[in-house]
Amino acid sequence: MKRKLRVGVIGLGYWGPNLVRNFYKLPEVEVTAVADLSKESLEKIAQDYPSIKILTKKPSDIFKSKEIDAVVIATPVHTHFKLTHEALAAGKHVLVEKPMTRTVSEAERLIETASKKNLILMVDHTFVYSPPVKKIKELIEKGSLGRLHYIDSTRINLGLFQSDINVIWDLAPHDFSIINYLVGRKPQSLAAYGIKHPVDTKEAVAYLTIKYPNNILAHVNVSWFSPVKLRTMLIGGNKRMVVYDHIHPSEKIKIYDHGVKISNNKADPFNPVYRAGDISIPKIESGEALAEVCRHFVESIFNKKIPLTSGVEGLGVVKLLEASDRSLESNGVEVEII
Repeated sequence: MKRKLRVGVIGLGYWGPNLVRNFYKLPEVEVTAVADLSKESLEKIAQDYPSIKILTKKPSDIFKSKEIDAVVIATPVHTHFKLTHEALAAGKHVLVEKPMTRTVSEAERLIETASKKNLILMVDHTFVYSPPVKKIKELIEKGSLGRLHYIDSTRINLGLFQSDINVIWDLAPHDFSIINYLVGRKPQSLAAYGIKHPVDTKEAVAYLTIKYPNNILAHVNVSWFSPVKLRTMLIGGNKRMVVYDHIHPSEKIKIYDHGVKISNNKADPFNPVYRAGDISIPKIESGEALAEVCRHFVESIFNKKIPLTSGVEGLGVVKLLEASDRSLESNGVEVEII
């Protein structure tokens, strides 16, 4: 019988307990340790999961333990590089929250370290594992949408204003990871505009344009300053178009058999013919995306297989984030993604 994978979780803030819960449910996993600076958070986890052996305020206790095979890091982004690097150096597989690091150079160092030590490095880009996004990817790969033209994403709400990162770093990693996954190509450039009103510390509203090969364009709107919460994405192909509404309770995906064709009539060369066909709502399997993230991490370790959102994909998102900073600083100048 295969030995259980022994997992330690660092960070019990908003997301950490969800990770503990999902790993705890997996029969092939033993949640062995948790670490957090808050005594109250440790006590709460101990009460909910009494079988956890190690409860500590020191992440180093987890790195040093021979009873732990893999580490999950759910801490603020400025701590990701240090904690992930220490975990990899100690021979632990790592699942780290998004975004992977604060800089491209840090992300590249983590990828190099994981490769040298033959360890799994995975980033929790949760939405890539969600059933609606997987369905859209399936439609694109089957050619149901035709040639991809554009993706338009909106992720807005009121708050939560943060002092250490701007709204792009807070919200856009979700959109960047989804769009990179759906397009399946590396982005070429990015331009970003943002405003700091009403809290004059970090950008609270931002608009980003990303260019991809094959003349594919993506637009991302993120905001902490909206009276409504929207999580929508439009995906346009030359055959069909998709509307993805993450918040909708049941109809998360609608496929529109709509399009336009320019006539070849020489007498009237610009004579568009519009097609307004059926609208279909495919059945989407239910399931928590984070549960799939945790399963995929474990399977990647046991099967020694590169995960879907490996360190390389995490690096791709950090490149877009770093480019957005440079573009904001230059008043919206288009920045090449290298």
